[in-house]
Amino acid sequence: MNKSLNINTDIVQKERPSNDGGGNLAPNSEHMTTVLQVLPALSTGGVERSTVEVAEAIFEAGVRALVVSNGGNLVHEITRAQGEHIVMPVHSKNPFVMYANVGRLVKLIKENHVDVVHVRSRAPAWSTYFAAKQCGKPLVITFHGTYSVGNFLKRKYNAIMTSGNIIIANSRFIAGHMRRIYGVPINKIRVIHRGVDLLRFEPKQVSAERVVALANKWRLEDGFPVIMLPGRLTRWKGQTVFIDAIKQLARRDIRCLLVGDAQGRDNYRQELENLVEHHGLGEIVRIVDHCDDMPAAYMLSDIVVSASTDPEAFGRVVIEAQSLGRPVISTAHGGARETVIENETGWLVPPGDVDALAKKLDKALNLTPDQRNILSKKGIENVHKRFSKDTMCAKTLDVYNEVLTLKKSPNS
Repeated sequence: MNKSLNINTDIVQKERPSNDGGGNLAPNSEHMTTVLQVLPALSTGGVERSTVEVAEAIFEAGVRALVVSNGGNLVHEITRAQGEHIVMPVHSKNPFVMYANVGRLVKLIKENHVDVVHVRSRAPAWSTYFAAKQCGKPLVITFHGTYSVGNFLKRKYNAIMTSGNIIIANSRFIAGHMRRIYGVPINKIRVIHRGVDLLRFEPKQVSAERVVALANKWRLEDGFPVIMLPGRLTRWKGQTVFIDAIKQLARRDIRCLLVGDAQGRDNYRQELENLVEHHGLGEIVRIVDHCDDMPAAYMLSDIVVSASTDPEAFGRVVIEAQSLGRPVISTAHGGARETVIENETGWLVPPGDVDALAKKLDKALNLTPDQRNILSKKGIENVHKRFSKDTMCAKTLDVYNEVLTLKKSPNS
């Protein structure tokens, strides 16, 4: 049931799980209700992680969870969540491949009795839209980012993300963007914030041994406050702004970490290393690449920064850090305006403002133990109340139920 299929081979009807259910998406007398999620690939990222988490929730609701992608290192997470992964070149922007994917998806939908289709990215959305339409299946689309608008053709390409029966926005910021740029009616939009796995990102679940192991791996000395900026090494994530702010802070008693992959941007990584050297921060600022244990990384940190110069559609880093009681400093645009409570769980600064970031870093470094404790508790409470994985998944399942109801309505 959990093995990954290759779409280029004959797809056979697989035995569906026996489950009495009790979840929101219950099987009917004819077949097990089946939900198909489609995304370009299952590599590291917020879109991919949300797909895995929703697949797990679908299965736990007594429903069959299918995921189509071009593959990646998170495929095993789908199968571990009792979902089924199907390999298909839905990552491709080649028009001929995209056209061929329509037929592949139609065959998959029909042979597996898919009831709801959920797509999460532009290139696969074009194929998925026409496949769902041919099969008469309701389509849910998650609008994950602002996407560059550019010229008319670019806007038209992006607009496929507004063609679902219901469109999920992962923040109120994205919902506003959809309405302003693409004229999406408000009754088609459902805002569902991304969520944190409260079991994984729980302070008591992160052992001291894990934190020490990471500190040793990154060669961090004891007794120095640690400031971390997580995020892949790309210019809009604001690493240069962060380094300049650390220079302006003019403190030698801190250690700063840039945690994230270059993902082939070797020239940018070299630029960051040169900037660190130019500022004389070689012993203070370190680039440590990818981290497989982010809960331990957050627990190792005294302050977590998101310095993105472009708006984050949501910004998972900010809520993950808060869930572990860490003070956060983020730029005041995009989803961060919805996740950071100013002066209670952290602070917001203008994008690209080195001086403002340096001042907030100084403020955070000078918190008293009591102040840190209060801020920590409020951060944890903020995430538990508003940004849990369970809440995100429950609301997504509600959307699936809603589109199924709309499909059965005589007025739909």
